Amino acid sequence: MPENKEPHVAKFVYDFTEGNKDLKDLLGGKGANLAEMTNLGLPVPPGFTITTEACKVYLDSGEEPAALRDEVSAHLDALEQRMGKKLGQADDPLLVSVRSGAKFSMPGMMDTVLNIGLSDKSVKGLTKQAGDERFAWDSYRRLIQMFGKTVLGVDGELFEEALERAKEAKGVRVDTELDAADLKKLVTAFKKIVKGEAGRDFPQDPREQMDLAIKAVFESWNGDRAKLYRRQERIPGDLGTAVNVCSMVFGNLGPDSGTGVAFTRDPASGQQGVYGDYLQNAQGEDVVAGIRNTVSLAELESIDKASYDQLMQIMETLENHYLDLCDIEFTIERGKLWMLQTRVGKRTAGAAFRIATQLVDQGLIDETEALQRVNGAQLAQLMFPRFDEDAKAEQVGRGIAASPGAAVGKAVFDSYTAVKWSRSGEKVILVRRETNPDDLDGMIAAEGILTSRGGKTSHAAVVARGMGKTCVCGAEELEVDTKRRRMTVPGGHVVEEGDVISIDGSSGKVYLGEVPVVPSPVVEYFEGRMHPGADDADELVEAVHRMMAFADRKRRLRVRANADNAEDALRARRFGAQGIGLCRTEHMFLGDRRELVERLILADTETEREESLKQLLPLQKKDFVELFEAMDGLPVTVRLLDPPLHEFLPDITELSVRVALAESRQEPHENELRLLQAVHRLHEQNPMLGLRGVRLGLVIPGLFTMQVRAIAEAAAERKSAKGDPRAEIMIPLVGTVQELEIVREEADQVIAEVEAATGTRLKLAIGTMIELPRAALTAGQIAEAAEFFSFGTNDLTQTVWGFSRDDVEASFFTAYLEKGIFGVSPFETIDKDGVGSLVKSAATAGRATRPDLKLGVCGEHGGDPESVHFFHEVGLDYVSCSPFRIPVARLEAGRAATESKGSDHR
Repeated sequence: MPENKEPHVAKFVYDFTEGNKDLKDLLGGKGANLAEMTNLGLPVPPGFTITTEACKVYLDSGEEPAALRDEVSAHLDALEQRMGKKLGQADDPLLVSVRSGAKFSMPGMMDTVLNIGLSDKSVKGLTKQAGDERFAWDSYRRLIQMFGKTVLGVDGELFEEALERAKEAKGVRVDTELDAADLKKLVTAFKKIVKGEAGRDFPQDPREQMDLAIKAVFESWNGDRAKLYRRQERIPGDLGTAVNVCSMVFGNLGPDSGTGVAFTRDPASGQQGVYGDYLQNAQGEDVVAGIRNTVSLAELESIDKASYDQLMQIMETLENHYLDLCDIEFTIERGKLWMLQTRVGKRTAGAAFRIATQLVDQGLIDETEALQRVNGAQLAQLMFPRFDEDAKAEQVGRGIAASPGAAVGKAVFDSYTAVKWSRSGEKVILVRRETNPDDLDGMIAAEGILTSRGGKTSHAAVVARGMGKTCVCGAEELEVDTKRRRMTVPGGHVVEEGDVISIDGSSGKVYLGEVPVVPSPVVEYFEGRMHPGADDADELVEAVHRMMAFADRKRRLRVRANADNAEDALRARRFGAQGIGLCRTEHMFLGDRRELVERLILADTETEREESLKQLLPLQKKDFVELFEAMDGLPVTVRLLDPPLHEFLPDITELSVRVALAESRQEPHENELRLLQAVHRLHEQNPMLGLRGVRLGLVIPGLFTMQVRAIAEAAAERKSAKGDPRAEIMIPLVGTVQELEIVREEADQVIAEVEAATGTRLKLAIGTMIELPRAALTAGQIAEAAEFFSFGTNDLTQTVWGFSRDDVEASFFTAYLEKGIFGVSPFETIDKDGVGSLVKSAATAGRATRPDLKLGVCGEHGGDPESVHFFHEVGLDYVSCSPFRIPVARLEAGRAATESKGSDHR
């Protein structure tokens, strides 16, 4: 057994009266917020929290900290004294819940056990205490069911099937119609299931129940669904979970009791109002599980006005205290309101932007804090298309609009199929009666989620909103049959597995077949087709416009675009680009110009080569004139030819077949044969590490000088037309300063010739891409010949890791992500420890040599939210990304400049 290394902490257990909301690292989000509500004087059932440090010790060593049992005993004794009853005592039992609570909300991903302390003896005491035999046996069957599944590892379906059989035998549809005698039989059946599946009796000792449940919560931190959720949400795996032990309050004591979830604002739209779900005669898990459809929170006013009024007052208190949308769980026990949880609530992307601006307008937060309430991933979601309202579509149902978006895919009825089909390239919609935490992998794989049960606070809704996944819940008119893998819609039409359906998470509508989509209003805003402040302006567009204005005022990083033609450049400029950080000239050599490139490659003499270059020159110049005109007044970084020349030649197999056929038919094939010989001559085992980049400019005479001349002549032409071209010439794949010096000397000579010929003074900066480890390690030397560095993080990631991106992402990255080797692909978010450290050291060394060295990044990491923060931290001047990612980069650059270290908003 590994050595039990316990951290040096004062204690492992805190009473709810001892903590506060700022202790999330130690007490987890749930424990910290229970303590905060206790401090605010709100009605919280007494209890205590076991810290994340205790969990980490247990997970590291396999044993609980030595001091933990005694600390738990002391706090349990204090709780018993306060409540005037003992845990599980026969005549008047104290019952407790044991619930997980990590720093970051992970809804439904870890374990919870309610009603701990019930046994064959204490169930009778609970009957006497409550004066309700049915309630006591209902609570007991719930404990055995939860405990059996989460603590003893019994298949939860076995309990569900036994419950269904009991309802069928009684001839009822819902569990509330089962009486005490039915529930006693069900308890007996559940205990038999435990004995048969777990190989032991359900424990009758209440302390054993509690201790085993605490260990189960610790262990659930490393459960498959929790690890999957953390990877999806990028939550660190070393935080551990706290455990909250709370005295039970009961929502299943009859019609004057119930449980619910409330939001201080609509988590789907951001609108202020009364939002949430309430379920009479139920415990909390019933609401989030969606096993019975709830009533709206507004209906609580007519059911129990006193509790409703108190709840509204508490909701206002909490929102004003937390200065944000709050997600609240509560229970009413015979007319007495109890608060069981609050947290800053998950919300849709649109709601996030609306709420942030609303709170600014209400004077509750400032612009800086508002930027921390939204993020680039949410903005990207808002740029997705939506269904065309004018399209002819057959609506077959409508549920609750739980998480917005337009999702189209083939209906599948279990998570396994969703994952399997998705990996085969199919777009799928996961259809369930209700989801549970075991469906997480299928929810991630699906385009959207559709359930026939549950509301805005059900598991499906909460998790989908957190992931930004389209979701429609509670579509009651749809009859979902998961066993037969089909769904029956009103009118009798049957949707079989594999049939295409469309769901609208903004309206809750469900359609047969594929519904066409139209651009998002947010994209129309960035394109200049929708104007904030106009009479018909979308409220969401107004909110996005304001947040972008906040970000642009705050950010230090400039944002450029990766664009290769005037059309992309103009779109990028509309999206807010402040220049072009990467123009890939190889894209200009395709199409009709491929034949000229082939002639260049096949040239046998210097005269032939010069003739090919002479024909390419005016075409290249025209490209650059158009580009400089589109980006007039803004910098345009032009990368000279980078890829291996063989990429401009026909495929070797296809060409070989053509030559062989021509020979067999005795047809002329001289040109094809020369091409084939050239392909063989240029063939490389690893072309990405071969003759490419600066090496081409050194080996193929005149190639780079032709491109430099085209750039210089285009700039001179734009100047003569009163334009303001700001061209920058970038030499790719430099590994040593000598390469750059040779190419630069030739470039400077060409630029001088153009200046002399046109009488125009040109200011063309010359720099290089840092995309090889050696370039990064010798950046101080390279900066002697470079006026700017642009980090090509795509190639730098390949060369640092030894990965071929085209191969590894399809072959083993999925396994690496599943095993936790990667939290996220290093091609998606920059590897700070490896690639990032080279970027940082190269930036430092380069500026030590040349203090005015301009630094940027032009790999796709330039549009990744997390990577943008890293580039801000290491002091780069700009990031460059594809046009549609520019708004995301702008927003994240603003957030990076204002980021508060303590912000936990996700």
